Amino acid sequence: MRITSFNINGIKARLPRLLEWLAETRPAVACLQEIKTQDQGFPAEEFEKIGYHAIWHGQKSFNGVAILADGVKPVEVQRGLPGDDSDEQARYLEAEVNGIRICNLYLPNGNPQPGPKFDYKLAWMKRLRARMAEHLAAEIPAVVLGDYNVIPEDKDVWSIKAMENDALMQPESRDAYRRLLNDGWTDAIDTLNPRGGVWTYWDYQAGAWQRDHGFRIDHLLLSPACADRLVAAGVDKEHRGREKASDHAPVWVELAD
Repeated sequence: MRITSFNINGIKARLPRLLEWLAETRPAVACLQEIKTQDQGFPAEEFEKIGYHAIWHGQKSFNGVAILADGVKPVEVQRGLPGDDSDEQARYLEAEVNGIRICNLYLPNGNPQPGPKFDYKLAWMKRLRARMAEHLAAEIPAVVLGDYNVIPEDKDVWSIKAMENDALMQPESRDAYRRLLNDGWTDAIDTLNPRGGVWTYWDYQAGAWQRDHGFRIDHLLLSPACADRLVAAGVDKEHRGREKASDHAPVWVELAD
């Protein structure tokens, strides 16, 4: 069972590339972030034509997440991250697919830091940890995946100096991510690539893609039951180099049946 995450950076602008990727890789589940469309603008019919059923949580011009499943309808469990009723940003969607809890997230960027955006990021991560702890306590087989906007370690970035002042690499961001792992979650990509050097994002600016100046911010965290089924994990890097591509590459994990 292949479960994937793809920050599409605007679903309308990237729809041809997205459909191309789905046709070529055919994941069982595809989680999308930054769809950047209101609910009524989501192109569900385009996915239905190729056999995918979708649920989505949209927002005008910003954010937005969606879960696509091959041949089955995702059963929605949670829309929006619990813990703050005033938070209206579309950043979290949770569903059951083929007996696995799929938790799709687009974690706040946090820049500029310090400041209110960074405070919101850390508060959001605290709420995420609480939600993930509920899954662990209930022993739910779960994959919590998406754009975490956190570079976990120095080995996950092409240049430490270039990113040292960014919210993605601050000690507080890294500490909040590490707490998730210490609670019992497994970082699939890192587990199979312990020496690092795996990127999932390359900026559009300064020839970052051409120079391979990237970093790893898209993660797939597995609950213990799913970690026991881990077969493979990787990045569809080649798709980042295509015309009108997203600035992220899709990441994936394969679980044994």
